[in-house]
Amino acid sequence: MAAGRMEFHARTINQHTNFCFVLPNDIETDEVFDKRHYEREPLNLILLHGLTGTDTDWLYGGNAQEMAIQYNLNIFMPTTGNTFYLNKGYEGGQYADYIGEELPAYISSTFGIELSRENTMIGGLSMGGYGAIHTALAFPDHFNACIALSSAIHMRTIVDEMKYSDGGVISVEQSREIFGDPDKLLDSDKNPEVQVHKLLEVGTKMPRFYLACGTEDDLIDANRSFGAFLKEQNADCIFEEGPGGHNWTFWNQYLNRGLKALLA
Repeated sequence: MAAGRMEFHARTINQHTNFCFVLPNDIETDEVFDKRHYEREPLNLILLHGLTGTDTDWLYGGNAQEMAIQYNLNIFMPTTGNTFYLNKGYEGGQYADYIGEELPAYISSTFGIELSRENTMIGGLSMGGYGAIHTALAFPDHFNACIALSSAIHMRTIVDEMKYSDGGVISVEQSREIFGDPDKLLDSDKNPEVQVHKLLEVGTKMPRFYLACGTEDDLIDANRSFGAFLKEQNADCIFEEGPGGHNWTFWNQYLNRGLKALLA
């Protein structure tokens, strides 16, 4: 296995930024539970961190290396700060474009790995779960599947916090910087439900979705609601919930369950 951390200058966000990687390029299959995954070429997974996190989270807190081994995955873990992986609308602040376009292109040119829709997934936890959903819907030609865990998909709560309170996990000022005018948020492309409707209107094929959230997580209602919404739109979606909170014990278990379900 090859693992490491790289830094490069990303044009879309106008800064030097890091990403970690794990490549299962010399695995002894005796340690693999289902050897069928090694009857094909490696697949690719871009895996996003949560709020206050960084590119090393899935290595040190998560089970990225084990998942790369078990499922024959090239895993790439970028960092963008607390941006929710959204475009800000100006040059140097295009974080969705970085995750959905520039990073995959850089990986392809640097590692000689082709990242096509057919062989590439995106996933994440919490803020990264939202980012994975938003990016998959913004670039449906680049990703065939999305794994979103404990996703910060509580758009109506975010609006209420910006309008009627002092904020939630992040301040009102930071929320406004990220999401813009709360009166416009629910009708904007920052709302994944709007993204889904737009793709359906033009007949674009959507990625497959695996969503999961812990029953003791404050985000459970929002995740249940979004899972039900996707199924109402006839999207290819699996939603699971189980005992657990907003923590690595849950995320590691359900990343494994998500990959097993999508790669069965």
